[in-house]
Amino acid sequence: MHVKIYSSFFTPLEFAFFRGLPENLFLLDIAGQFTFLIDIFVSFFVAYRDPHSLCLVYDRNLIATRYLKSRFLVDLLGCLPWDAIYKVHYLQPSSSFRVSLSSMYRLIRVTEFFEKMEKDTRINYLFTRIVKLFVVELYCTHTAACIFYFLATTLPPSEEGYTWIGSLQLGDYHYTNFRHIDLWTRYITALYFAVVTMATVGYGEIHAVNTREMIFVMMYVSLDMILGAYLLGNMTALIVKGSKTERFRDKMAELIKYMNRNKLGKNISKEIKGHVRLQYESSYTDAAALQDLPLALRSKISNKLYEPYIKKVPLFRDCSDGFIKKIAIGVHEEFFLPGEVIVEEGAVGDQLYFLCDGKLEEVRNLEDSQLEGSAQNIPIHSSIGDISVLCSIPEPRTVRASELSRLLRIDKQSLTGVIEIHFSDGRIIIDNLVEGRGHNLRKKILESAIAKQIEKCESELAMRLNYAANDGDLHRLRHLIEAGADPNKADYHGQSALHRAAAKGYEDIVEFLIQIKVDLNLRDNSGKTPLFEAIKNAHDGVASLLADVGASLHVENPGICMCEAVARKELGFLRRLLGNGINPNSKNYNLQTPLHLAAAEGLFEVCVLLLQTGSSVFATDRWGRTPLDEARVGGDINLVKLLEDAKHTQMSEFSSAIK
Repeated sequence: MHVKIYSSFFTPLEFAFFRGLPENLFLLDIAGQFTFLIDIFVSFFVAYRDPHSLCLVYDRNLIATRYLKSRFLVDLLGCLPWDAIYKVHYLQPSSSFRVSLSSMYRLIRVTEFFEKMEKDTRINYLFTRIVKLFVVELYCTHTAACIFYFLATTLPPSEEGYTWIGSLQLGDYHYTNFRHIDLWTRYITALYFAVVTMATVGYGEIHAVNTREMIFVMMYVSLDMILGAYLLGNMTALIVKGSKTERFRDKMAELIKYMNRNKLGKNISKEIKGHVRLQYESSYTDAAALQDLPLALRSKISNKLYEPYIKKVPLFRDCSDGFIKKIAIGVHEEFFLPGEVIVEEGAVGDQLYFLCDGKLEEVRNLEDSQLEGSAQNIPIHSSIGDISVLCSIPEPRTVRASELSRLLRIDKQSLTGVIEIHFSDGRIIIDNLVEGRGHNLRKKILESAIAKQIEKCESELAMRLNYAANDGDLHRLRHLIEAGADPNKADYHGQSALHRAAAKGYEDIVEFLIQIKVDLNLRDNSGKTPLFEAIKNAHDGVASLLADVGASLHVENPGICMCEAVARKELGFLRRLLGNGINPNSKNYNLQTPLHLAAAEGLFEVCVLLLQTGSSVFATDRWGRTPLDEARVGGDINLVKLLEDAKHTQMSEFSSAIK
């Protein structure tokens, strides 16, 4: 820092008085250049703080890339020996090349030094600000004095009397041959001219003589008005105490008094100071600046800043875009210093965190307020406190920051409010939450209040969806599905919207549900599929639609089903069942086939249908009776003859098959 201050003030002096400077000063120049070369080399290895995450970046490739893109070129040009290069090329020195670009650029680094001093609560703020303002004024007048003198040297020695210093007479002392006057006198004279001109209280003994001097004085006085306003404004701010830095210092001073009065201890005091300083340097002030913007604009900004992070959170994997956007609007940034605890084992929290930048570690044991046990790093974009917030289950782990970390935070009330609106996404979150968990923890999560609330909402919406399908209201059904209703969700009977639409014969609804790829073979509590409902209710068009796209007719206990159809004399229903591949020889609990029952009841047409579809007259029930035996008991001669003829036919076919 001393080299930078020396270089900043010496460069204008060297620029203007290069012919009168002591020759051994070149050693200081060489030392300064050498120091700057070391600084360039070291800059390739010094970590920097990321402006967005505020985390330190240690990656050497990123450090080098950042330095090369920023001030490397200026630093390098400033370290080149321009004097030697110019002298070799033109065989004479030149003052214009003795100005080091890097040295002038390092004036910015000096201002950064003062900014750090202002934040240091150990140094009096008023003293630091006054010193800074004094240095600013001194540097401006120092630079102006050097330029004033340089303008005088641009004229040849024969015209020295036509310059501000060559024409100067103070008492009996003349400055006619000013180049031969000692360096200190010339510098003080030039500085005096700069100060009185800046203050506009000149006595008239020093004034511009030639045109170029007049032009520079006009520019200088114009800039002095701006500088005067800057100095006056800063002094006013010091009196009024309105600067951001001073508010930070006042707040820090109050906290220090509070911590000392209550004897909070060194560790806690250090954490508090770190957090207050972090708030001062982080984006908290940016968030405050956005409060005056309309809600719509703040929502757009939040989505732009936080939505990319939210999408990468495993807890929200596969959630809808609308849900992600609402979560992004509700989050806030928080920063945690190394060693600070985010969530504590055994506590039930109300804040859910997502890791954006930095590094967190998980510790399993907590004893006597000291974190112990083996630490495990937490992956980036992980959620912290999810089980505790969503399920009101005590946190199973303690999580702390191992380096400065930036996290997004959303409170439980805001999160549950979004889930209530997008409860279909809530089911996805619960599924993601239980993934990879132990059996006991999975059971607790699935039995939690929010899981039951989601299940209740799903059932209610499924019922509304089924009502729309039952009423044939395709418009309402579309709206409910667009709102997040799951068309595969079953009601308390186990039936889906496709079951109800197939049972009622609404071909447009069935066709729409097929297009959105619902489960065609979902079975209700009785084991019936949508195709079965269509067949049962004689909706051939719906049954054809379902059969064409591969729907299956799954019937539990088909023998009982067909025997009941025979008993109810539902010939059409029986014909449709058999036409869709149901085995006509299926038996009921008494091992009776439908042909047994039809023969016993004397149903001639049903027996004809069953025989045509391959029903066997040799099948026996639990008592060993065949359908022919049942027909003989009934006494229907035509039916007995039909079955006897079928018996001879089936026996002949069997014999032919054996041969």
